[in-house]
Amino acid sequence: MLEPNEFKNEINVAVTSSNPVFHNSKKKKEKLSLSSNEYYFNRELSLIEFQKRVLAEAENTQLPAMERLKFCAILSSNLDEFFMIRVAGLKSQVSSDVVELSYDGMTPHDQLIEIRRQLLPIYKKQEEIVTQEILPELAKNGIIIEQYVNLSRDEKLEIKNYFLTQILPLLTPLSLGPANPFPRLINRSLNIAFALKSKENGNDEKNIAFIQLPLILPRFLPLSQKNNFRFVLIEQVIISLAEIIFPGFIVEAANTFRITRDADFEIAEDEADDLLSEIAEQVRQRNWGKAPVRLEATAKMPEYLVTLLMKSLELEPNDVYIHNRPLNLSDFMELMKIDKRNLKDLPFISKKLSEFSDDTTSFFEYIKKNDILVHHPYDSFTSTTLKFIEKSSCDPDVLAIKITLYRTGSNSAVVEALKKAAENGKYVTAFVELKARFDEEKNIIWARALEQAGAHVVYGVPGLKTHCKICMIVRKEAGKLKTYVHLSTGNYNQITSRLYTDVGFFTANNKFGEDATYLFNYLTSYSYHKNWNYLIVAPNDLRLRLLRLIEREIELHTPENPGMIFAKMNAIAHKDIIPALYKASQKGVKIKLLVRGICCLKPNIKGISENIEVRSIIGRFLEHSRIFYFKNGGNEEYYLASADWMSRNLNRRVEIMFPIIDENLKKQLLKILNIYWEDNSKSWRLLNNGQYEKLSPMNEEEKVSAQEYFLEEIQNYILF
Repeated sequence: MLEPNEFKNEINVAVTSSNPVFHNSKKKKEKLSLSSNEYYFNRELSLIEFQKRVLAEAENTQLPAMERLKFCAILSSNLDEFFMIRVAGLKSQVSSDVVELSYDGMTPHDQLIEIRRQLLPIYKKQEEIVTQEILPELAKNGIIIEQYVNLSRDEKLEIKNYFLTQILPLLTPLSLGPANPFPRLINRSLNIAFALKSKENGNDEKNIAFIQLPLILPRFLPLSQKNNFRFVLIEQVIISLAEIIFPGFIVEAANTFRITRDADFEIAEDEADDLLSEIAEQVRQRNWGKAPVRLEATAKMPEYLVTLLMKSLELEPNDVYIHNRPLNLSDFMELMKIDKRNLKDLPFISKKLSEFSDDTTSFFEYIKKNDILVHHPYDSFTSTTLKFIEKSSCDPDVLAIKITLYRTGSNSAVVEALKKAAENGKYVTAFVELKARFDEEKNIIWARALEQAGAHVVYGVPGLKTHCKICMIVRKEAGKLKTYVHLSTGNYNQITSRLYTDVGFFTANNKFGEDATYLFNYLTSYSYHKNWNYLIVAPNDLRLRLLRLIEREIELHTPENPGMIFAKMNAIAHKDIIPALYKASQKGVKIKLLVRGICCLKPNIKGISENIEVRSIIGRFLEHSRIFYFKNGGNEEYYLASADWMSRNLNRRVEIMFPIIDENLKKQLLKILNIYWEDNSKSWRLLNNGQYEKLSPMNEEEKVSAQEYFLEEIQNYILF
C-alpha cells in the first residue's frame, strides 16, 4: 500500500483572459488555492437542487398519478428535515452572532436569504402540481378529496354524527388571552387558528383560539359509497362544525397552520449518566420545546392572524410560508395504501438467490466457498440478509451473533430474529445507534426489547455516530469456530430494502472475520486496533486511505495508461477530498461521479476540474449504494462503503469501507456502475453553475433507465 504524500492545495497554473474562472488579461503564473471558495458549491443550495430534481419526478406526467403524489409528499418531508436541521443551524448561528462561512464563502444570514429565494418557486410549483394536476387525475380514477361544502345533506349528517362521537371528545380548544399564553404546539402538527366574535357582545373584539389535531385521528375521513374512495379532510370537518366547539360565537376566520421546530440536539455523553434516558428526553424536547424555525399557513388566513402567529413564535416574515394547498402533504402517503394498480408503478418481485435455499446449512457452506454480492432491491433482502440472521437464530451450531443497527424501521423482522436468537441461548450483541436522527424513538424501543430478550445492547461510541453496517455470525464447525460476515452499504431494514438501492456482501474469509472481531471490540470497549486486514475504518483511517487512493491514481496516470476514478455515493462535501479530486483532474485522471444528492464539487472548471463529470439519478428507488472504483494502473480496485465523502462520515462517524477481492464480483460492480452511467432517462448532469440538466435519449430505441434495466433483468430471471 502506498504511503501518503503531502497533499498541497497550493498549485501553480497559467492564467489567461480566456480562462472563465480568473480575470487577468496577462498570461502569467499565479499561485491559486484549490480550497478557494470559488471552487465550491454551497452545501444547502446543493441540497435544494436535489429537491428540485425530486419535484421534477412529481412533475413528470409519464408517471402514474399516485407515484407523482408520492414524490410531492417526499419533497415536503425532505424540506421538513431541511428546516429542522439545516435552517435551524443557520438561524442559531445568526442569533448567536456566529459568522461561520460556508464552503462557497456565504454567511449564515446570506444563506437564509438565498434559501428562501430558491424555495418559494419550488413550493409554488408543488402547489400547482398537486392542486391542478394530481388531485384532479386521482378524482378521475375514483380517489376523490371532497370539499365539505359540496357534500350531500345525508353525507353531512353522517359526518356530523361521526364528529360528535369520534372527534369532538378528543379536541382541546385553547384560547389566547392574558391568562392563557400562546400554547406549546407540537413540532409539525396540524393546527387550526380561529378568530371568534361573540354573538352577545356588540363590539368587534376578536377572540383567538387554537386546536391542535391529535395524531391519533385520521386525516382522511371516508364517505360511504360503493366502489369509490371518497374522503373529506378532517380539518375541513372541524372548521365547518366549529360553532359546535365554540357555542355563542361566530367563526370569522378558521385556517390551518403548522410549526417546524429546531430538531437537532447534542448530548454531552461523558456527562450523561443514562444515555438512553437522556436521548429520550431530548426527543421529547424536539417535539415540544425547541425553537420554531418556520411557520406554514394556508393562503386564506387573514393577515392579522399570520402576524399574531409570527410574533407569538418570534419568527421573521422570511420564516413564513403561505400555501394554497393542504398542509402536511406527507400525510397524503396514506393514499398509497389504496389498491389502484393503474395509478402506481408496476409491482415487482425481487430475485431469490439459489445460494440461499431453505436448508440452514447449505448457504453457510456456499458462503464458505464463495463470496456473495447482492444488489437490493433487485435481489431479495428477505431471502438473503434476513434469512442469514433468522436461520442463524435457530441453528444449533451458531454460538454468537453481533450486529450494528442504525435504522431498523417499524416492526423489524431483524430485531425479532435477534430476540429469538437470544431466547435460544445465542450470545447476541446488538450495537444500537441511539443518535440515528429521527429514528431515536424506534431505536430506544428496540434496544429495550432486545435487552428484555437477553441480548447485550451497546448504545454508542462516545462522541461518534456508528453508521457502519455489519453482521457477524460465529458458528462451531468440526470443533472449531468459524466466522461469517455480512457487510452492506445500507441498513438492516426490510422496508427500505424495497425502496433503496444498496449492495450487500457475504463472506467467510478468515481475514474479514478477524477484522469483524476487532471492529466489534472497538465498538464495545477500549480497543484501538490498527493492523486491519481489509476493513478501512472511519474516523481513524478512511479519510487518509481515500486520499492515498486518489494520489495513487495521479502517480500512476500516464497518457498511454490514463488513470480513472469512478464513484457512486449519496453526497460529496469534504474540504480534503474535493481538492484531491481537483488535483487528479488537473493531472488528467478521468473522474466519473454518480452523486445522488449534495455535491459541493464544481465540475468542468477550466484548468481545475475539466476531467470531472458529476451525474445524479432520481427514480423509483432512492439510490443509496456507495461503490468506489480506482483503476490503479490496470490493477483495478473496487470498494463498497457505508460512508459518503462528507465531513460527518469521514470525521465524526464510525464507518467502514472494504475491498471486493473476487474477480467475478468485481465484474458485477463494474456492470452496476456502467449501467448507471449509461442512464439517459433518469439521470441529471451537474453544470458548473450549480444547476442540473436532464439527460435525454435521442430516440426511444436509445433510452436507458438503470433502474428499469435491473428490474427487467430480474423479471427475465424469474420467468426463465
